[in-house]
Amino acid sequence: MPIVPDTKSWTWVLDRRCPECGFDASRVAPCEVAGILRESITAWAPVLARPGVRERPDDSTWSSLEYAAHVRDVFRVFLGRVRRARAEDDPLFDDWDQDAAAVAGRYGELDPADVERDLAAAGDELVRVLASVRDDEWGRPCRRSDGSVFTLGSLVRYTVHDPVHHLWDVSGRPER
Repeated sequence: MPIVPDTKSWTWVLDRRCPECGFDASRVAPCEVAGILRESITAWAPVLARPGVRERPDDSTWSSLEYAAHVRDVFRVFLGRVRRARAEDDPLFDDWDQDAAAVAGRYGELDPADVERDLAAAGDELVRVLASVRDDEWGRPCRRSDGSVFTLGSLVRYTVHDPVHHLWDVSGRPER
């Protein structure tokens, strides 16, 4: 069975604990996100060094390498969104099809060392930008193309669930 595109809206993670990974973004202050992201960046290095990093556990689940490449791209996409939310009044973000990005980016064929380096660089830049957000900026509004409304603060709390959840995906145990 091929990987089925994820069409769910994950915005509910802002309101309650994720039953799969255990992460509860509702209990995280926006100013805490940079530290959690910093921890997750470090946690991806040993995942990418594992033997079999390219192997899918089954036909419908990404490999650890594919998950890591996705997280790298999450960092890149949300870095752009954070920058826009800080610079523009109520920006509307274009849709990002993560499944199409995985196919186009040939995630499973990438070099794990390159993905580790690029994930760390993108994550570090996102952490750096988040650390510079002023308290009065967390309430800035922004919207996703599907109509979901965020503030900069809820956007970063939404974002942080992704790398934590995918670390759980590749380890089978909650990280937080």
